[in-house]
Amino acid sequence: MTYLKQKPLFTLAIRDKCRLGKTLLKINARHGPPKMFLHTERMSGTRDLPVVHHNKYVCDLAPDHRFPMGKFPRVLHFLIKDQVVIDKQVWTPNLASEELLACVHTKEYLDNFINGKIEEKEQMRTGFPWSDGLVQRCRYETGGTVLTAEIALQRGLACSTAGGTHHAFPSYGAGFCLLNDLAVAAKHWMGKSTSRRKVLIVDLDVHQGDGTAYIFREEPDVFTFSVHCGKNFPVRKQQSDLDVSVEDGMEDKEYLAKVETHLPWLLKSFRPDLVLYDAGVDPHWEDELGRLRLTDQGLYQRDLYVIDTVVKSGTPVATVIGGGYSRDIDRLAIRHSIVHRAATQVWKQRGM
Repeated sequence: MTYLKQKPLFTLAIRDKCRLGKTLLKINARHGPPKMFLHTERMSGTRDLPVVHHNKYVCDLAPDHRFPMGKFPRVLHFLIKDQVVIDKQVWTPNLASEELLACVHTKEYLDNFINGKIEEKEQMRTGFPWSDGLVQRCRYETGGTVLTAEIALQRGLACSTAGGTHHAFPSYGAGFCLLNDLAVAAKHWMGKSTSRRKVLIVDLDVHQGDGTAYIFREEPDVFTFSVHCGKNFPVRKQQSDLDVSVEDGMEDKEYLAKVETHLPWLLKSFRPDLVLYDAGVDPHWEDELGRLRLTDQGLYQRDLYVIDTVVKSGTPVATVIGGGYSRDIDRLAIRHSIVHRAATQVWKQRGM
């Protein structure tokens, strides 16, 4: 099922994508090239694909915890081991400040989260027991996504080795997501200029990005596009600007066709200045929480198509790894590295 939300600015009375495209083209014009606001002094010493990583993307969890925390350092490990990435390509983000996080999250929630005042029932909703390490991990992860977006705006393409915490709402966390890094990155960049800036969030995690959809429900300059398994978490869906709900068991070819049907006309009609791409690997057939049937090759074709299509349109794109769940951390980490491998191919082929 495909559902298109009608934002007040668009005043749409139809859902036909061709007519919608014409409407959007009339009301959405670019406002010149964006200014860059890099929040780090660390500069990469290579012209290869920028990859953002921090060794504090992790924190301690119980050995039997369901969230595969160990995947984050292993993603970079395998990229370097397989000579996809070298050390000079790696950028290190700063810790996201409270001021930065406040562009999305409420003051009360940030105070409770950062200072350990989250009630037990709220901790159960997030799936994580509170700890100082968890707070630090989430703040570095969010800083990483912000930096990835900023580098992408400068160089056309950049990838983080974490990010995609799309279930976090302004005043609470949920589903292993405490801070909404995608929303913070979008709002931070949009708020840095008096000129109009537009962001397209392409969310291909198997779960709907409900927190992100809610945050931008009344924001005409952010378009949320989600392809997700309709019968999966969250039970109560929010309304993205474009929701494509797919059935359990969908395989590579049919899934990719869904993406190919919508991405080109969204880029042409909405004309974003930046794309944030959540490349979740939980649509994989081996994923413990996925319920779809994509293969490694299917994920690679998906990521290659999305990144190349966006880059070809002249739009900067920043990628995050999204969800992925397996007890085999190394297999999962290699699966998460698919987006970086696809991005590397685009970077080379496009002469970036």
